Amino acid sequence: MSDPRTYLAAFLCGGILCLIGQLLIDKTKLTPARILVVYVVAGVILGATGLYRPLVELCGAGATVPLTGFGYNLASGVSKGVAESGFLGALMGGVTAAAGGITAAVFFGYLVAMFFRSKPKK
Repeated sequence: MSDPRTYLAAFLCGGILCLIGQLLIDKTKLTPARILVVYVVAGVILGATGLYRPLVELCGAGATVPLTGFGYNLASGVSKGVAESGFLGALMGGVTAAAGGITAAVFFGYLVAMFFRSKPKK
């Protein structure tokens, strides 16, 4: 059983990332798609500079599940790929690192689409 502080840290970290996203939606003219890109790029930059790793160690899933965590995962995969395969690893590392998450997203998206029908906005 984990320490309750770990759950609290994950909840607060994920909540703060969501709060920032909601504020960007409410207070700016950025579209959700652009905010998504900002979050992923921020995760890549923070991961590449080593600034995101301490947050992952402190907050666990609260830092790895949001979109910034996806960017961090890409950056760490590229770093590992370059160390193992050189330039070719720069092209393959991010995809290899993120393959499990992408596969799960596609699978569960398809599964949900099998049971529910989307409705147009009115």
